[in-house]
Amino acid sequence: MSLPGQFSDPRVITLFGLLAVSTVVWLTLSLRARAAARREPAGTPLERVWHPQESVELTPAEEHAFGQVVSRLTLGQPGRLR
Repeated sequence: MSLPGQFSDPRVITLFGLLAVSTVVWLTLSLRARAAARREPAGTPLERVWHPQESVELTPAEEHAFGQVVSRLTLGQPGRLR
């Protein structure tokens, strides 16, 4: 029994076959990754991220500007930013 019309072309059959195989591989890898993520203990610490301020000295003007921004973000009245 042959496929009717356009579907009898070997290129179309090959295309659908590659699509099916790639879908199965993608689903398998994503399910394995999800299962591996669930197996990791929840208490593992996150990897530490380097921040530029850890190694670069700020000028007094930069420190002052940073302090101004932080002071605006501190809570004034209960639940409201100043």
